[in-house]
Amino acid sequence: MIKQLAHVCIFSKDLDATEQFFSDVLGMKKAFSFTRSGDVFGFYLHAGGRSHVEVFYKPEAAFDEADQINHLCLEVEDLDETITAIRAKGVDVTDKKKGCDDTWQAWTKDPSGVKIELFEYTDQSAQFVGRDREADW
Repeated sequence: MIKQLAHVCIFSKDLDATEQFFSDVLGMKKAFSFTRSGDVFGFYLHAGGRSHVEVFYKPEAAFDEADQINHLCLEVEDLDETITAIRAKGVDVTDKKKGCDDTWQAWTKDPSGVKIELFEYTDQSAQFVGRDREADW
């Protein structure tokens, strides 16, 4: 029934800063904007294939561990290069670590505090080879 993830929707307190982060820091291109009476109140970003990140302006949004999506995860081609590029833009990102699912990961946040996991699959990633994994977190 399900083909793939279509999009993840997040809220933003500052659309310009959020667009700049996803475009300039993560290299994602804007697909289109949502407007009302000529004013932009949201947009879609290409996230590879037919997947997208949907962003809507919501200045009253509370971004904490209990009041947001937990995180969104973006697959990257080369995690080391991605970390270097993000840090070159002056944005904090964790060091890379291999998760219990045998997938390389690092973490950053957008300007509104939405957590973003950056993923690089390996040949042994559970997403491809299966097998239950014991969580190390």
